[in-house]
Amino acid sequence: MSEFAPRTAVITGGASGIGLALAKRLARQGTEVIVADLPGDRLDRAGASKGIQAHACDVPDLSQVEALADAAFDTFETVDLVINNAGQGGVRGKLWEVDPEKARAHFDVNFWGVWNGCKAFAPRLIEQDNESAIYNTGSENSFFCAVPQTAAYIAAKHAVLGMTESLRGDLPPHVHAGLIIPGWVFTPLGPEQFMKFGMDVDEYVNRILPQIIARRRFVVSHGYNEVRIAERMDELHESYTRYAVPAETDAKHDVQLVMEALRKHQA
Repeated sequence: MSEFAPRTAVITGGASGIGLALAKRLARQGTEVIVADLPGDRLDRAGASKGIQAHACDVPDLSQVEALADAAFDTFETVDLVINNAGQGGVRGKLWEVDPEKARAHFDVNFWGVWNGCKAFAPRLIEQDNESAIYNTGSENSFFCAVPQTAAYIAAKHAVLGMTESLRGDLPPHVHAGLIIPGWVFTPLGPEQFMKFGMDVDEYVNRILPQIIARRRFVVSHGYNEVRIAERMDELHESYTRYAVPAETDAKHDVQLVMEALRKHQA
């Protein structure tokens, strides 16, 4: 897919960590940026940076995200890039020991916050004629369980993967959707004494921003993730090889093939 040069961008969770580092890098390259985050000193400091405007927004509240989209389109002639990046670390503990209400509250941010960003911005981007992109921040935990006893976080990040892939099929060609897949990056997402062993956030942005500009489907960084992904996929492949109906025989049950045949027949 061809590169594009975003003139404007909106980044949720943009007052710290990956979101702020991306905002600053884009602003230095001449992109006008709105960062959205919870109100407070961090957001105020982010908004004081050259080329960056701040907007208070709590992403689980759809009305606030709709207001963010309205503000962005009032401020900019067009919005070229949306990064639904807001998230928080998950509640810890064995699944059956975790308070379900805390797990639901976590999903409100890490899943529904991303959903709300897509819902608020996608129709507006579709109405534009220019190329644009929506990127959702997933995680290595979208593909495997990197951190033990974080079921809510891992489930939410798996859900963001599925939602983003589904969104891709709903969008016209001029609006791209992709998934950012951070590995371990030094951000405020967890305790500093643990997070400090992750990749430097500026080094991380150096690696992922060219992929965003290239409108890649998957934006990757940490190569060892493939080792962990293979641990799951190899076992899945073994199960299919040993127990499933062979693909050449089972094609009659493939949903996409059957739907395509029905469409051709109806045409």
